[in-house]
Amino acid sequence: MKKYEYISPRDYIGDILIELGEKNDKITVIDSDLASSVTTHKFQQRFPERFFEMGIAEQNSLGVTAGLATEGFIPFYVNFAIFSTGTVWTQLRQSCYANLNIKIIGTHPGMDNGPDGASHHALEDIALSRVLPNLKVFNPLDLEDLKAAIKRAIEIKGPVYIRVARDIVPVIHKEPLIFKEGVSELLFNEGNDYLLIFEGTAAKQAVEGFELLKEKGFKNKLLNIKSIKPLDKEGILNEVKNMKGIITIENHTVNAGLGGAISEMIAESGMGVPLRRVGIQDTFTESGKTGDVKQKYGLSGEKVLETVEKF
Repeated sequence: MKKYEYISPRDYIGDILIELGEKNDKITVIDSDLASSVTTHKFQQRFPERFFEMGIAEQNSLGVTAGLATEGFIPFYVNFAIFSTGTVWTQLRQSCYANLNIKIIGTHPGMDNGPDGASHHALEDIALSRVLPNLKVFNPLDLEDLKAAIKRAIEIKGPVYIRVARDIVPVIHKEPLIFKEGVSELLFNEGNDYLLIFEGTAAKQAVEGFELLKEKGFKNKLLNIKSIKPLDKEGILNEVKNMKGIITIENHTVNAGLGGAISEMIAESGMGVPLRRVGIQDTFTESGKTGDVKQKYGLSGEKVLETVEKF
């Protein structure tokens, strides 16, 4: 199996915001007592006057984020994904209704919060965010992808949600990128057996599954969905042509997440390509080591292999 360098993109959020904050004094950061966990304490140390610690009061925190946006700032609310989409959903919806220029970064998505308690697992954040009008949903893969996504979010005048892995992901990109919403990325093209479609926080499992299938003689494609909303419908459907089937891979419930979005698109296209979804089934997860929890609840390279072999 091909060897990769692995990183946790979460570790670099503070550094990226500092770099961009040096160039743009409108960038502010709002925290809900988790700055060290999401690495924005680095931004706090560099720009204390532009950092707002709101304590464990998530709804209020997003209210302050909305207020800063109305005053012309570019506010980033950075928190665990379960809190930055689920706990604040009403405030997020109202901000999207007003098309406010807020930026949300959700770390520890899916099962990435492993041992910190099952209540902190964000199994639904794609579903909660992609349903909201005006809100763009980005899911960068590695460090260069994340840098580019944050830069693009700053350029956009309106709400943006960025999911960021806390678990390790393979380093695919070595050079700076330009992030384009609504554009997918074909990482590998070995042939016309199965199209594996994944979102960035499930990159490790998707790549491992792709490599395991390659060892078994399958000739597949691997497609990175870095922009969940808007979705690259034309590009994805173009890759679907002549494939035996589709496998979606996500660190999220299979209901209404990436698999749901791809299923809707395929059904509306009339292409009739069979599809299977790898991810968390209709269940809550439990606390434990991140890798063990993902393995138990069906997010692994082996599960991707098994799913294709049963197709």
